[in-house]
Amino acid sequence: MLQNTNFTVLAKHETNGRKRIRFLALAHFQDGLNKAAIARILKVSRASVNKWVANYLNFGLPGLDDTASPGRPAKLTPLQSQDLADFINNRSHSSKGGRLIAADIQQYIEQHFAVRYQQSNVYRLMHALGFSWITSRSKHPKQSQDAQDNFKKTANGNDLSDPGPYSA
Repeated sequence: MLQNTNFTVLAKHETNGRKRIRFLALAHFQDGLNKAAIARILKVSRASVNKWVANYLNFGLPGLDDTASPGRPAKLTPLQSQDLADFINNRSHSSKGGRLIAADIQQYIEQHFAVRYQQSNVYRLMHALGFSWITSRSKHPKQSQDAQDNFKKTANGNDLSDPGPYSA
């Protein structure tokens, strides 16, 4: 398996620098250099070279790919995140009007899930849930579209179809 792969060509075509170094290490290993010499040439640790060679021998070329680091676990479970998304959707489409601000969401999270978030993280969480803070202008609960349309059609110069008494 090691003899059938041209690691030098793979390294030349690879755009990821870290993966290119791994290909070069395997090219040197293929040429018969020992792992300590490869580590000195590439200026990496011998343990790294050992790991790259072992990963290639065990998993092939996919074994040289970067693995995603897991990061910090989320404070909210997927079910809690879905509940939060439902709360935001229901509240934003409520007939009572008003705006939903980060402090309201922060308070909801703390009361319902017993988890504390800073406001900046509430914004990050909302972005992860697919919400945007660019909002439309809020509507008053007693706002009437019919009243607005009638106002626009009054004969005081607002009606574009009626030029009024001052047009000649």
